[in-house]
Amino acid sequence: QVQLAASGGGLVQAGGSLRLSCAVSGRTFSSYSMGWFRQSPGKERVFVAAISKSGGSTYYADSVKGRFTISRDNAESTLYLQMTSLKPEDTAVYYCAATKANYELGYGSSYDYWGQGTQVTVSS
Repeated sequence: QVQLAASGGGLVQAGGSLRLSCAVSGRTFSSYSMGWFRQSPGKERVFVAAISKSGGSTYYADSVKGRFTISRDNAESTLYLQMTSLKPEDTAVYYCAATKANYELGYGSSYDYWGQGTQVTVSS
């Protein structure tokens, strides 16, 4: 069906930048809205950012507004998350997800497919 592979995680100092990628295969990429979620140790998974099917609309959690940018390249079937001004509280496993829905993109329950996640660690 649809498979997602997140990559690009790693260790970075506070204030630094990192770009995550999510390669999508199995269906028409442009048919899916896409999102990024993250889960920190001892906490539940939370919404980070989402992007519409065409890439024309983006949505962000308040905690990352102005620092993170979500984008997509439909020709390459790839989702991106550009993270800047990273903080220790950004440390988490980051997951990419896909859904045929056009709404409710801030909720994990709206997504049909999930990647395995990539670890981001921000040192202080």
